[in-house]
Amino acid sequence: MMTRKRKAFKWLTTAVMGAISVLFLTPLIWMASSASKYEKDVMVYPIQWIPAHWNFVNNFKEVWMSNVQFGLFYFNSLKLAAAMTLLTLIVSSMSAFALAKLRFKGRNLAFGLLLSLMIIPNEATLVPRYLLLKWFHLYNSHLGLIVMGMFSIYFTYLLRQFMIGIHNDYLEAAKMDGAGYTLIFLRIMLPLCKPILATVGIIKFIWSWNDYQGPLIFLISKELYPIPLGMQLFKSEFADNVSLTMMASLSAIVPLLLVFIVLQKQVIQGISLGGVKG
Repeated sequence: MMTRKRKAFKWLTTAVMGAISVLFLTPLIWMASSASKYEKDVMVYPIQWIPAHWNFVNNFKEVWMSNVQFGLFYFNSLKLAAAMTLLTLIVSSMSAFALAKLRFKGRNLAFGLLLSLMIIPNEATLVPRYLLLKWFHLYNSHLGLIVMGMFSIYFTYLLRQFMIGIHNDYLEAAKMDGAGYTLIFLRIMLPLCKPILATVGIIKFIWSWNDYQGPLIFLISKELYPIPLGMQLFKSEFADNVSLTMMASLSAIVPLLLVFIVLQKQVIQGISLGGVKG
């Protein structure tokens, strides 16, 4: 009897979650549908979820070959997101290794101070960061954004929690074989941390790709704009053309959709492991 009830509850839960998923996917489906239509068919009621007349290729060409330089914005976003992600993985993993496995005076105090900085809102540091970039002549440059984006207390904490769960026996055995901390970090810790490193990389890439505030404040030249700012220019240029705006929006989220769909299990697994270990 209990088994039947559990099965019925499982099916009911699946049905409810499926319905909620469809509800959340509806705007995305409408966007993809509108991007494939002629402008005159976008606002037709009732909604034509499957376009009666397809115009996907022409809309795609018009977006990518327009005067707004959509392709340049796309390249800028790829460059910024890739650079920030790679440097964040390097800096955060090294910091986490030191805080998790190296013994030095004041380690716990340093970690406590690091965590305390997480309570400071990002907006509270805008003016100091602006002044620093001005002083170092990095304002209005991709390098300035990359330098600011390569440091992350949250990802350092996440990686540290994962590394604490790795037994010290691996490190002691490596030391007995004559390995130094650099070799231990590169040959032992990093391979064992692949799940959490993948998670950090994916989340950081998504955050960097979607970042609107940083480029808005620290970039002036339009040729340096990433996708979020480029979309604003595109919408102001094609405000009266919904199908082209939807095509630009669809193009902008394709990398994020591919990353999340392909690696969503690894993201969830890595966050879970990073949160419970240690």
